Amino acid sequence: MEKIRLGVSACLLGEKVRYDGGHKLDRFIRNTLGEYVDFVPVCPEVGCGMGIPREALRLVGDVDNPRLITNKTHADHTDQMVRWAEKRLDQLEQEDLCGFIFKSNSPSSGMARVRVYNEKGMPVKKGVGIFARMFMARFPLLPVEDDGRLNDPRLRENFIESIFVFRHLRALLAGEKSRGALVAFHTRHKLLILSHSPNHYRLMGKLVAGGPDEPEELCAEYGKLLGEALRLRTTRRKNVNVLQHIMGYFKKQLSPDEKQEVLEILGLYKEGHVPLIVPITLLNHYIRKYDQPYLKQQYYLNPHPLELHLRNHV
Repeated sequence: MEKIRLGVSACLLGEKVRYDGGHKLDRFIRNTLGEYVDFVPVCPEVGCGMGIPREALRLVGDVDNPRLITNKTHADHTDQMVRWAEKRLDQLEQEDLCGFIFKSNSPSSGMARVRVYNEKGMPVKKGVGIFARMFMARFPLLPVEDDGRLNDPRLRENFIESIFVFRHLRALLAGEKSRGALVAFHTRHKLLILSHSPNHYRLMGKLVAGGPDEPEELCAEYGKLLGEALRLRTTRRKNVNVLQHIMGYFKKQLSPDEKQEVLEILGLYKEGHVPLIVPITLLNHYIRKYDQPYLKQQYYLNPHPLELHLRNHV
């Protein structure tokens, strides 16, 4: 299968595009995640015509509608940035992106808690970068994160799982759209969806069973719900619910000792003593041993490459 197409702030790949001619290389993003994705690098400042090096920028004014101003000369680059961003977003719409990683705290690309300065020069960390705001408005369902937040194991797990799911969705939408194809997609993603949102799990099941007859409309509604579900992070409690659900498929086949082993491991996970990979590994063992075809196809049990070591910390 083709690699995932992922937008990223260019400086995070080591490109020397920052105002001081430097970069902000993130080795996990470039080297580890880069094994599985094709990056589409974006630097809004360079893209809209600013040089390297250049005067540093900041957001100034209204938190919800700030201006992009240089620090010393107070030149306003807002309109220049917006005009470029509108064209770049049109281009990115053709890239089949499955997500975007922004540079944290950037006045152009920060997705949250960017400093916005008032008329007295005092900052509040409540802003969103000009380009990031426009990107998220254009592509509201795409998974997005920034390099700072990706240091949180739970946020990293959620984001990377989401971009892999969106790759699956892109493949579905690129093929022949039909209720049958959507049913097959939903069947493989059921438990993963349940781990994010039991409510969306129910809504999406009803939609697949009795939604619009027109495939385009059906898939569009499904994609919207899927994007909403993935934005709701998994929790230990939700995962325990899914793990117990999985155990229910073969609990009658388990020997008393095997059942006790599974229950003990689930208890340890529930109490936070072992990471998610431990019960997942054990359940995968019994799924193979007792040959459970439905469970073998569940993406929840293998949502991303083991080499990313994502479920070792959640």
